[in-house]
Amino acid sequence: MNYKLISRIFLAIFFIGAGILHFTASSMYVKIMPPYLPAHLELVYISGVFEILGGIGIFIPFLQIPAGYGLVALMVAVFPANINMVVNYEQIGLNFPLILLWLRLPLQGLLIYWIWWSAELGSKKHTQT
Repeated sequence: MNYKLISRIFLAIFFIGAGILHFTASSMYVKIMPPYLPAHLELVYISGVFEILGGIGIFIPFLQIPAGYGLVALMVAVFPANINMVVNYEQIGLNFPLILLWLRLPLQGLLIYWIWWSAELGSKKHTQT
């Protein structure tokens, strides 16, 4: 059984679904944007597009490496919004228990590792010429 392929399928579903939510539930994402960032709605849409593209790319063998790196970069880029959800929890007014938002922070690292492992980033298999 190819666990990395199965993992990439789950990642594709996850990121395509999350990307779609950036368009269908954009107000929730706008609420969690750090106030120092400009153009909140536009950034939500841009991150949604990149989640969808990354989700598609991680599933296509010749795109899995660039898609994997792109998704890792995206996870780093959106991390300030995750921190903002915790720090400004009461002001934002989310309907999630605060403990779940705290737990979300270290899960971001696990998600990055999952992407890295599934896409075989840094693998000698892909770096040999």
